[in-house]
Amino acid sequence: MLYADARGVHRVYRMTLDGGVWKLWRGAPRFNQRFTGTLSPDGDTVDGQWEMSTDGTTWNLDFELTYTRVRDAARP
Repeated sequence: MLYADARGVHRVYRMTLDGGVWKLWRGAPRFNQRFTGTLSPDGDTVDGQWEMSTDGTTWNLDFELTYTRVRDAARP
């Protein structure tokens, strides 16, 4: 996955989606990152968390998040 923002920051993450678990990660000197999200059974919600590590071994919670799909009533 490619990430870019208005600050000019760009990053490349590896990604998997297996058994309802979505993972993103990247290794970088002093700024390793990983995300793990779990899909709800109906596929409408992902509960996840981002973690970071300065040494690639000790991980700290950066933040938690929830993605929720809002369905358009006009479309099935």
